[in-house]
Amino acid sequence: SIAPPTGDLYANPAASQAMLDDAAFDLESWLASEIAMEFARAEGAAFVNGTGSNQPRGFLAGPTSTLGDAARAFGTLQYVGTGDATGLGTDPEEKLIDLVHTMKAGHRQGASFVMNSSTLAEVRKLKTSDGAFLWQPGMVEGQPDRLLGYPVIEAEDMPDIAEDAYPIAFGNFRHGYLIAERSATQVLRDPFSNKPFVHFYATKRIGGQVLDSAAIKLLRIEA
Repeated sequence: SIAPPTGDLYANPAASQAMLDDAAFDLESWLASEIAMEFARAEGAAFVNGTGSNQPRGFLAGPTSTLGDAARAFGTLQYVGTGDATGLGTDPEEKLIDLVHTMKAGHRQGASFVMNSSTLAEVRKLKTSDGAFLWQPGMVEGQPDRLLGYPVIEAEDMPDIAEDAYPIAFGNFRHGYLIAERSATQVLRDPFSNKPFVHFYATKRIGGQVLDSAAIKLLRIEA
């Protein structure tokens, strides 16, 4: 069985009762939305880099190997090296194609590239030998940008391009990563403990870990 490591998120903002009464907008709803955004940022960081100690284990926190799917230990992610100790190398388009095709066809249906904005800035400059850009902008509103035909997702918690870093992931995260959410965010409204302030005590329990290591692949900066 797989039991992903979990952790609790907490927030405890306060507002005076007068502010809640007099504000020209729904301050309580605004606080709830701010809490939700902060929790989402923390969850995103943990799903990428979480240690697994009182928090999810991020997909970059586990072991990696160059071995193929049939040879790796369970939970170990396969990576492709760039051939350059500090960057994407002289043939990054070939490495990205190799990265895509280390994944079985069944997982490629629904897979996407994940990287931060500084890495994407470098990827957007890549061209094929005939001068065509590898990166293609989404031509319809609401459609993602694409790289080699696959969607590109920006995640600022991914590392920058640097020696021994994994700045680009290619994965079908619906198949590859398990998110265990005990319940929706619970908010306790407390007007008594610190009068005249009203405290909003928010909690959420979330867990996660790699579920299928064949469904997530990594690009590593290495010579």
